[in-house]
Amino acid sequence: MKLLLSSQRHYSTLASLNLKTFENPQSKAYKIIQYCKSGSLFEAIHVLNSIDWTRLSNKPFFYASLLQTCTKAVSFTHGIQFHAHVIKSGLDTDRFVGNSLLALYFKLGPNLFEARRVFDGLFYKDLISWTSMITGYVKVEKPKKSLELFLEMLGLGIEPNGFTLSATSIISAFTRNDAYDKALGFFYSMCRKHGLSPDGFTFGTVLTACGNLGRLKQGKEVHAKVIASGLSGNVFVESSLVDMYGKCRLVNQSQCVFDRMSVKNLVSWTALLGGYCQNGDFESVIRIFREDEMIEEGIRPDYISFVGVLFACSHVGLVDQGKKYFAAMSEVYEIKPGIEHYNCMIDLLGRAGLLEEAENLIENANCRDEPSLWTVLLGACAASPHSATAERIAKKAVELKPDHHLSYVYLANVYRAVGRWDDAVKIRNLMTKRGVGKMPGTSWIET
Repeated sequence: MKLLLSSQRHYSTLASLNLKTFENPQSKAYKIIQYCKSGSLFEAIHVLNSIDWTRLSNKPFFYASLLQTCTKAVSFTHGIQFHAHVIKSGLDTDRFVGNSLLALYFKLGPNLFEARRVFDGLFYKDLISWTSMITGYVKVEKPKKSLELFLEMLGLGIEPNGFTLSATSIISAFTRNDAYDKALGFFYSMCRKHGLSPDGFTFGTVLTACGNLGRLKQGKEVHAKVIASGLSGNVFVESSLVDMYGKCRLVNQSQCVFDRMSVKNLVSWTALLGGYCQNGDFESVIRIFREDEMIEEGIRPDYISFVGVLFACSHVGLVDQGKKYFAAMSEVYEIKPGIEHYNCMIDLLGRAGLLEEAENLIENANCRDEPSLWTVLLGACAASPHSATAERIAKKAVELKPDHHLSYVYLANVYRAVGRWDDAVKIRNLMTKRGVGKMPGTSWIET
């Protein structure tokens, strides 16, 4: 690119820019900015190459706009070239340019290490810069780094805002470090210190964390704060309460929260169904789903809710009901069945002794080569008198996943069940030869 750059250093922010330079529709500067706004990177570069940069003002604004356009256009190569020109021109000291550079590396860079190098090299780091890196570490499963950076930011006297304290950053980092008690106390102390009020999103995410960690006591405390904050009518918060109580095995309390909800959505229904499933009350799952109350309220079951009801059918043994729901997924609701749905149906048919029907279901599935499907069916074969079918299914499972110990165990059990002891020994020897380990406590007699 033919960019004429000045070595003069610039210190500016977007708020301080004089945009009159770009108000003339006939000017090339105006055209570049308009191309950047529309995400037309190559058109902007084409005009850029015809400009005499020595006569252009507001270079920080131009560079920041071009860097942002590179990010929008997913062109990291051009972004790197602009980065080089930014350094040569001394514009890397500009806050607006620096944050645009950080966004480029954060979203398009090969790894977070490169983004951290840009962050460390920023002349001026504002709250946006710090929050980007803090959130970035959480997203790549490095909560400890996120917390370290957050504490470093506080040590420099930079005040966090509501977004920095949101569950997508600091709360998530604490909970992933299994330090939820510390997270909750820290969160509320920071909110009091900075005069921030947790919103529905924050409460909902904290409640979800309580449920996932099984922290009923803390969940109840958050519930009390929800009531005190006047957010009881928030559908996201109340759905999170339904989910939290269900995962903490207080399904009756989960049902009470659900019944009191003035507005229910798909998340609410799915959370309730999930709670009953996790607590083994499969009859209630089927009852709730079968009453068609969801449809009456204008809510259509989705991928996850069908997993719940099919899972319940498989445990209760409702073959016809399960077939009905499985067919309705694609025929009525236009939902493409996934591995989870097939696993439920195969388990249901296998438990009922319908091995060939289950095998045909797998063969006609678009995910028929998924090893887990055959392993589920193989489990039902272990107690089946149909040795030929069981042997065929077991061999298929071993073929698809030769390093999975249960396939060998089940196949050996099939041979033992019909008195083929030599074949059972051969399977065990094959397992040893291939170096396939057996899980502790797994019996060779029966699994």
